Amino acid sequence: MSEIRLRVRDWVESTKVQYFITAVIVINAITLGMETSPVLMAEIGKVLLALDTLALSIFVVEIALKLYGRGLGFFKDGWNVFDFVIVAIALAPASGSLSVLRSLRILRALRLMSMVPQMRKVIQALISAIPGMLSIVGLIGLIFYVAAVLSTNFYGATFAEWFGTLGASMYTLFQVMTLESWSMGIVRPVMERHPEAWMFFVPFILVTSFAIINLFIGVIVDAMQSQHQTETTEIEAHMHEDTELLRAEISALRGEIAELKDTLKSP
Repeated sequence: MSEIRLRVRDWVESTKVQYFITAVIVINAITLGMETSPVLMAEIGKVLLALDTLALSIFVVEIALKLYGRGLGFFKDGWNVFDFVIVAIALAPASGSLSVLRSLRILRALRLMSMVPQMRKVIQALISAIPGMLSIVGLIGLIFYVAAVLSTNFYGATFAEWFGTLGASMYTLFQVMTLESWSMGIVRPVMERHPEAWMFFVPFILVTSFAIINLFIGVIVDAMQSQHQTETTEIEAHMHEDTELLRAEISALRGEIAELKDTLKSP
């Protein structure tokens, strides 16, 4: 890699430039929100559109400089690929069948996840928690399926709107799990026709709302702790390497001093 490309890479990835890009992302997110207001568009629409174009131009230049500085190695970093896709979507035509993509410009605000180190840590922890979360999703899916079949058989004839089909039952049970109007809106009306219905809904809520959901939280917390532990281990490893290098340098310096003393003592 040439020296010029190395300088470009170091410059575009420097702290000051990244702070500037972060500020542009925040400002662009604000202007895109302002563009949703008809009143503001009527008054300062041209200014907002100009700022949007300027922000997009800055993002394109940034990506181009990173590509130049890193070459194909740019795509080895998942966050770089994420930024590239977000900016590429913003460059899609704003007319014809792809006009809907213009609304996706707000996705540029998601670049904050790759720019802010604390957000990157959270996202990396969530990604590492996906395998454990998939197991829980499979478990809760099985519970939902069994509960939906039972509720359709139990209450489908009298409450067809809520439990008439398997899909309707699963949606209703999802509402019950979220505790959104589950008592007055669903369970109590059902209990007026089926007094024993509480024997079904109360255990379902206990299992899904309090047990399964807490499993999600536990997996995510464990993943974040593991991420923190990994970072701590890496920092300690770097500190150990630096300490060993410092010791080696001190030992070499002592040897040179000893040789110098011997030279001065000799006639």
